[in-house]
Amino acid sequence: MDFIKRMIKDWAIPIIIAVVLALLVKQFLFFLVSVPTGSMYPTIKEGDRIFVTRVHNVNNLKRGDIVVFYSKELGKPLIKRLIGLPNEKVEIKKDGSVYINGKKLLEPYVKEKSDKTGDFQVPDSEYLFLGDNRTNSYDSRYWQDPYISKDQIQGKAYFIIYPFNRIGMLK
Repeated sequence: MDFIKRMIKDWAIPIIIAVVLALLVKQFLFFLVSVPTGSMYPTIKEGDRIFVTRVHNVNNLKRGDIVVFYSKELGKPLIKRLIGLPNEKVEIKKDGSVYINGKKLLEPYVKEKSDKTGDFQVPDSEYLFLGDNRTNSYDSRYWQDPYISKDQIQGKAYFIIYPFNRIGMLK
């Protein structure tokens, strides 16, 4: 009987505490994402594993942030770049250039532009997202409902942790 009590005290309790702490950290602080497609290439490559911090205040997000959100339309989480903020007019021209409220957006992270055009008036409390690999990204330009509500935003991507030759901060 003493052996069982000692095992519980020495092993079971620390393991339970570790599991509970891990679940709390994942729920409230950060989580990891494995990227299944090349829609964010070259910034993020297919197969990269990304460290993502939970977003508790969407007002802290800025245009250009790489964000993980849940798409109700597609029924899965996605990782894309935040382009349109609430109440902005976003125009995507035939040459692939993006204009926010009439001003051209500089996008050095986009290597492959697409000729898919679009005009979007982002509603209050919603956001517009595009992939960096515009020719190979199924993003807001193609969705039936192109906007993501603030309550669908899960986290902000910060750091590539795998593969090891790509470890580093996201830009």
